[in-house]
Amino acid sequence: MADKRHSGWRLAAFAAPAIPLSAMLLPITIYLPNYYSKELGVNLAAVAAAGVLIRLFDLGFDPAFGYLIDRVRTPLGRFRPWVLLGTPVAMLAIYSLFMAKPGVGAIYLTFWLIIVGIGQSMAQLSMMAWASQAATLYHERSRIYGWWQAMTVAGMLFILTLPVIVGKMGGTDAAGVHAMGWFVIAALPLAVGLALLAMREPVSVNVDHHINWRHYWAMIREPAVLRVLATDIIISTAPTVAGTLLFFYFESVRGYGRPETAQLLLFYFVGALVGAPIWTRLAKVITKHRALAVAALCYAVVQVGVLFAPGGPLVSIIVMFVAGLPFSAGSILLRSMMADVADVVRLRTGADLSGMLFSLLSGTIKIGTSVAVGVSLFTLDAVGFDAKAGAANSSLALNTLSGLFALLPAALGVLAAWIISGHRLDKAAHDDIRRQLDDLDVPPPTPGELG
Repeated sequence: MADKRHSGWRLAAFAAPAIPLSAMLLPITIYLPNYYSKELGVNLAAVAAAGVLIRLFDLGFDPAFGYLIDRVRTPLGRFRPWVLLGTPVAMLAIYSLFMAKPGVGAIYLTFWLIIVGIGQSMAQLSMMAWASQAATLYHERSRIYGWWQAMTVAGMLFILTLPVIVGKMGGTDAAGVHAMGWFVIAALPLAVGLALLAMREPVSVNVDHHINWRHYWAMIREPAVLRVLATDIIISTAPTVAGTLLFFYFESVRGYGRPETAQLLLFYFVGALVGAPIWTRLAKVITKHRALAVAALCYAVVQVGVLFAPGGPLVSIIVMFVAGLPFSAGSILLRSMMADVADVVRLRTGADLSGMLFSLLSGTIKIGTSVAVGVSLFTLDAVGFDAKAGAANSSLALNTLSGLFALLPAALGVLAAWIISGHRLDKAAHDDIRRQLDDLDVPPPTPGELG
């Protein structure tokens, strides 16, 4: 199965969990900081501190979990048990976070952010590592992660429509947050069940399961591993900075209301959905790393354009749509590239370390988000920005907000493009590695075949 082209229906079913998993993460990054500070009365600096603390926890949890994926084999398979275990954990944490009442504090927020991180990591990391085994061909991997990203963006679009619908029906901002939580709780077990039915786990024949520190030391010394991880931490930080500050920026600087800003965010993710197949196809023409460099530079240019674009609803819609086009490139291409790098590591070490590699990739994303939330919110707090004051904030606070929202992500996009441009694992090199691995994976002859 892994060496063949999967049908679109199979890939769509396998990627279905991306819908609730993305619908879970997006509000945590974009809605919850504003919700907990504005609606529940939690200090903005305390919200920022909670975000930093849970990311520090994740930095230890994700590699430990990746180690378990690489080492543990069960009758249910290598990946399925963790997906099944992570699902109810995430559901419980989402309920506690999204249905919280006034009076909760930073400790409550931090505890449940940690629990939701555990559940989400168990499901997400298992699925990402599984996808790398389900497709082994260079371009097929871009395709499988392209489907995952398309479902991710679809989940984002759907979850973002809920507050808009609730607002149109006369509901409060709090009611919109509650609606997002209930959607995730209902959709997650259904999507996971569909994925488990759609794809079976391939089995590698000659793989060393007795993994020790020498395998991981050889892995982390691989230049391609470091380059992909460095690019990911930078390219994931950029949109998270902008996403964290999006409502603050459009409400305080541009003068939009919450419903109008939410609608603009929808057009951003429509652009991301449209852009997903563009980067997959461009990668087939100019290789994955060059396509990613192009996307990162496009993101930088457009992000600055958001800051200087004239006002007006139509212009804002167009700008946000164009700004969303590069969004999917990093998630698709870096995951596909990491799956290719995992083949290099396996060939050189004899061990399948895909669990650890994808846990590190997930960890870099979380580093990026923690830096984004922590630095941006702490900076705003330091210059006296008040979310409730809106346009009445000082010029220093509003200018700082504008710079953090547009210029900082643009600079990170340029840096990411420069780093990934040095990647050397193209299709020809990967095809040669796969041929060597296929030779290793030929099953040993049975006693009868030996005569």
